[in-house]
Amino acid sequence: MTRLRTALLILFASLTLHAQVLPGTAPLEPNPDFSAAMVAGIDRFALRRIESSKLTRKPNRDTLKAILGVVDQRLPITSLELIGDTNTPALVHETDRARVFRVRWPVFPGVHGEGLYVQPKAAPFARVIYIPDASSSPEKLVDEMLLTAGCEIVIPMLISRDSEFSTNEQFSIRTNIPHREWIYRQSFELGRHIIGYEIQKALSLVDGFKAQADQLPVLIAGVGEGGMIAMLSAAIDERIDAAYVLGHFGPRESVWEEPIYRNVFGLLRDFGDAEVASLIAPRPLAIQHLMFPELSGPPAAKPGERAIAAPGKLTAPTLDAAKAEVERAKALAPGTWIQLHTQDHGIREVVAQVFKSPTADRILGAVENTGKPVVLEPDNTRQKRQLRELESFTQRLLVSTEAERDAQFWKRVPIKSVAEFEQHTVAERERFWNEVIGRLPNPDAPMNPKSRFVRETDTATIYEVTLDVWQDVFVWGWLCLPKDLKPGEKRPVIVCQHGLEGIPEDVFNPDPKSPAFAPYQAFALRLAEQGFITFAPHNPYRGRDAFRTLQRKLNPLGLTLYSVINGQHQRIIEWLKMQPFTQPDKIAFYGLSYGGKSAMRTPAVLTDYCLSICSGDFNEWVRKCVSTDMPMNYTTTGEYEIWEWNMGRTFNYAEMAALIAPRPFMVERGHDDGVGTDEWVNYEYAKVRRLYDKLGLADRTTIEHFNGPHMIHGVGTFEFLKDKLGWKR
Repeated sequence: MTRLRTALLILFASLTLHAQVLPGTAPLEPNPDFSAAMVAGIDRFALRRIESSKLTRKPNRDTLKAILGVVDQRLPITSLELIGDTNTPALVHETDRARVFRVRWPVFPGVHGEGLYVQPKAAPFARVIYIPDASSSPEKLVDEMLLTAGCEIVIPMLISRDSEFSTNEQFSIRTNIPHREWIYRQSFELGRHIIGYEIQKALSLVDGFKAQADQLPVLIAGVGEGGMIAMLSAAIDERIDAAYVLGHFGPRESVWEEPIYRNVFGLLRDFGDAEVASLIAPRPLAIQHLMFPELSGPPAAKPGERAIAAPGKLTAPTLDAAKAEVERAKALAPGTWIQLHTQDHGIREVVAQVFKSPTADRILGAVENTGKPVVLEPDNTRQKRQLRELESFTQRLLVSTEAERDAQFWKRVPIKSVAEFEQHTVAERERFWNEVIGRLPNPDAPMNPKSRFVRETDTATIYEVTLDVWQDVFVWGWLCLPKDLKPGEKRPVIVCQHGLEGIPEDVFNPDPKSPAFAPYQAFALRLAEQGFITFAPHNPYRGRDAFRTLQRKLNPLGLTLYSVINGQHQRIIEWLKMQPFTQPDKIAFYGLSYGGKSAMRTPAVLTDYCLSICSGDFNEWVRKCVSTDMPMNYTTTGEYEIWEWNMGRTFNYAEMAALIAPRPFMVERGHDDGVGTDEWVNYEYAKVRRLYDKLGLADRTTIEHFNGPHMIHGVGTFEFLKDKLGWKR
């Protein structure tokens, strides 16, 4: 009897241990916050890649133009237009040597550059573009040196860091978003950038200068933000003879800490300041290690304003760091003329290099007169006018970028047969993954699966699982197995994806009083109760600024948060296919909200997902990100990480759905879901319906509308899953 009792106890213990850990996995120690650990690990992963990017950069002028959005054809410029009337005359100052005028010049249709023009009364020796910092104005740059230098000088204004006009009057919305970020938010998705717009304004002046018969040397200079524009302009346009940069040059690996309007997708893949400087070589470049703008963050929100601006600061690099960057530049372009100055005006050396005596002596004599400012009244109407011009131009691009997508995708897609269509979309999928989402190497860490029992219901058992992906990057999720699953039986798996700030537990929570229940309706548990195996992975869009900072660190590498997420899902699919209970060809994806955003971007590139359901997210996405005419658009919300570079010109949701085709695809849409409107959702979905119809696969796609808000409805979608996965209990 004692032996029998002992044997039963041993058997019971072994069964209990087996229930705590999934076969083929090691025991998983509980973690109070796997989500925070995941975000922290991805953070370390991104920082390592930023640092190593310096070893593989290949600066290229065309690449620099593309990533800055310098893509639009400029209008011809024949002369500067004087701005003035009887109340505000164009002539704002005059001496015996020069006159100063308010001017503007055409750049794009409806877009002008504006600023001041210093016209010497004698024949000029050179033409200069001198750009102030974004917190300054053209008037503040005018001093005795400029008036006596004997050069034609145009001082463009920049879009400022103020927030006074970052408003949407149609919806009575006021924000604390800096004007530069206001344009950044609207342009980034369309493959344009506030930096690129201002480079175009400077290069338009170069066009005008070079159209003159006398062909005088052209110099470009700038302070702070203006120094950045000047340096980039000189790197892009070889017609500029020399550059003088004040208060900008230094290491750029911490660009993710700077204001978001300096976020350039793919910058650090090929460019730091040293690489930009190497493109200016062998032309002279003088760098002044002074006058760096200091910024602790965006403007404080005033009463009635939405406090939604992205965080970001500006600090001066150390002199040693600037010197090291200069040495890198010289190594990239040996024999080039780059000088770093800490006190004396570097423009002296620029002038000496570009001009020959006695011209240089005459200009340098004027440079000595640097201490006497000229007080001019600023033009207080200029900032709003310039901001609204860029805003209107960007909003008009919504039409032209849709035409671009149509021309480069739909008009080139053969849809006479499924086989032809699939063959074509192989290259399109690669383009989407590599150029838009950003592709990382395939997971290379040992999988190291671990698991532990979490809880059970009458019908299902839930386990917590982790898998390693890359160094510091792992998968975390909950796996739910129906209790009637027989040994050796294989069933379909549905990957159930939570939304913004969610965790895996949310999609299993059956408590109607829980905040998670209203949107998710415990859909992962409900599907398991109907016999499906469900897996709810954690996607790392949680932790507010903690995860949004990941996007800031990844973007300069030409990557996005989905670069990491898709790698995690590669590993998830790999592991699920290995399990004895899984039908490897029937792994489906179903996500709500940010999980619906995932349902577009992850199955579009991972073809092992056999179908996808996008709930509470499908949209005319580009319009939602850019348009100021939609009340739910992202230009006036706190999701400052949401924009994806150049997506408007490449892949909207219909094109992503086309990458999922011919696999089944479904949209779940509540009439009262504030993420969009039925009209715009249906507009975009109509393109998907047309594609499946033309492929002869009309039964593989559908959209279900229901009377309800932002939530899982779980009616038509559940039937869709049963039908397309061939599941009957």
